[in-house]
Amino acid sequence: MLGLQYFRFEELWTPMFLFGMAAVVILYFYLIGPWREKHVPGAPAATTLQKVMFVSAAVMFYLAHGGPLNLLGHLMFTFHMVNMSISYLIIPPMVLLGVPAFIWRKMFSAHFWKKFNLWMHPIITLVLFNMLFSIYHVPLVHDYVMTHFTVHRLYYAILLITSFMMWWQIACPVPEWSRLTDLKRMAYVFANGILLTPACALIIFAKQSMYAIYSDPNVWVTAMGYCVSGDPSRLLESFSGPQFFNLMDVAEDQQLGGIVMKLVQELMYGIILAYIFKQWFKREHTEDDLPKTNPNAGTA
Repeated sequence: MLGLQYFRFEELWTPMFLFGMAAVVILYFYLIGPWREKHVPGAPAATTLQKVMFVSAAVMFYLAHGGPLNLLGHLMFTFHMVNMSISYLIIPPMVLLGVPAFIWRKMFSAHFWKKFNLWMHPIITLVLFNMLFSIYHVPLVHDYVMTHFTVHRLYYAILLITSFMMWWQIACPVPEWSRLTDLKRMAYVFANGILLTPACALIIFAKQSMYAIYSDPNVWVTAMGYCVSGDPSRLLESFSGPQFFNLMDVAEDQQLGGIVMKLVQELMYGIILAYIFKQWFKREHTEDDLPKTNPNAGTA
C-alpha cells in the first residue's frame, strides 16, 4: 500500500510521538475538568463540539508528524502538501476554537505576554505567516530545510506558531481580545487567500520537478534519515529512489500537491467565512431584538 509495507512499525507510527500526543489530550481533559472545577468554577464547561475539535486536531497532528502521513510526505510531494495543509490550515483554528476561553485567559494573563503585543498586530501576523510559508516553498529553501534536521524542526515550529498567530485574528477564542470586527475578519480571510496564491501557483504551473528531495535519490536519502532508523543509505540498495514509491510522474505529483494545498485553503477559508458571517448575523439580530428604550419615558 503506497510502499508502506517496506517500513517497520516504529517508522510508520512513531510510538513516542503517539504517547506525547496522548499526554496532550489527557492534559486537555484535566484542564477542562478537575482543574476548571478547582480554579475557575464559574467558567462555562467545554462543549461536546469543542472536545471533538481538539481531539480530532490532536489525531490529525499526530498522523501528519508522527504517523504514516509523515513518512508518505517524504515519498510523494502530494502527501507533503496534505501534511502542510493539515498542520497550518486545519489544525490551528480547530485548536483555538476547541480550547475554552478560560484556558486562554489563564495562559496569557501574565504581564510578560504584553511584550509581544506588537507581534500580534493583524497585519504583522498576516504577512509573517504567508511570507514564511511562501519562502519555504522556494526550491532551494525547501530542499535545505528538508535535509537539515535542526533547521527542519525549528522552521516547522516557527511556521506552526505563526499559523496560530494568523488564525488567532480570524478565530479568536477570547471575544474581548479580538482586534478585528466581523467585516474586517472576512477581509482578512480574503487577504490570506490572495497572499498564499503565488506559492500555490508556482507549484501548480511548474512544468518540471522543482524539488530535489523528490527526484534526486541522494537528496531523498538524506531527508529519509528523519523517518527511518539506522543508515538511510541502505534504502538505495532496495529502491531506486522516491520514484519507486510515486504513483505518478514527479512533475504531476508536484502539480497535484499544489492543487491539494489550494483546494484545502479555499475549503477552510470558505468554512471560516461562513462561521464569521453566522456570528455576525446572529449578533446583529440579537441587537435588533433588544427592547428599545424610550428617551421620553418618565417625563411629564
